[in-house]
Amino acid sequence: MVEPPRAELLKVDGIHTSYGLSQVLFGVSLEVRAGECIALIGRNGVGKTTTMRSIIGLTPPRRGKVVWKGQDIDHLAPHRICRLGIGFVPEDRRIFPELSVWENLDIARRTGAGGKSTWREEQVFALFPDLAEIRDRRGGVLSGGQQQMLTIARTLMGNPELLLLDEPSEGLAPLIVEQLLQRVADLKSTGLSIVLAEQNLEFVLALADRVYILEKGEVRFTGTPADLRADESIVHQFLTV
Repeated sequence: MVEPPRAELLKVDGIHTSYGLSQVLFGVSLEVRAGECIALIGRNGVGKTTTMRSIIGLTPPRRGKVVWKGQDIDHLAPHRICRLGIGFVPEDRRIFPELSVWENLDIARRTGAGGKSTWREEQVFALFPDLAEIRDRRGGVLSGGQQQMLTIARTLMGNPELLLLDEPSEGLAPLIVEQLLQRVADLKSTGLSIVLAEQNLEFVLALADRVYILEKGEVRFTGTPADLRADESIVHQFLTV
């Protein structure tokens, strides 16, 4: 039996984004469907983070469209985009170092669009049991892996439908990366849609339904992980240092 097509949540249509006079994105397009994980991959500086910042409204595109559930959102402020159901986990984490783990979570507590409240402390601590054990510890003394998990957990407390994950494995030890991979896979299994920007190719291939390779601010390849594995020339051309 053929599964019906999943509903389209997000459509990025030909966006051009700049920082001042420096243009970074040149007509980037992508789409995300309900329950899907897509990955943005490529070398440093190709536009992965800028694509995410354009979606969430931190660096609005100068041209093109960002459409969420049929609504144009590229003109909206970041907090309004978050309230529509998009959560952003930045690469630099930005936890509150003087607040405890629990306080970091509590400050982000919010029902999602339509009153959705899937994620509370119980669900977050079930996903990240290590955080439950250190719930009273200040954020500033956590390890890098604990901070990354706290940042994801804090974003979940806003009950998003789509999670933007920017370089989640950056700077983490291999064992912690494996643990984080399993947690993100668990998140995906709940039906949460994910956009993942990541340089760790194995991390991406284990999670993504589709991949977009960026090079110099343009999408140069779109396909499944199987497509990418089958074409070593693509990996060599766009992903090897």
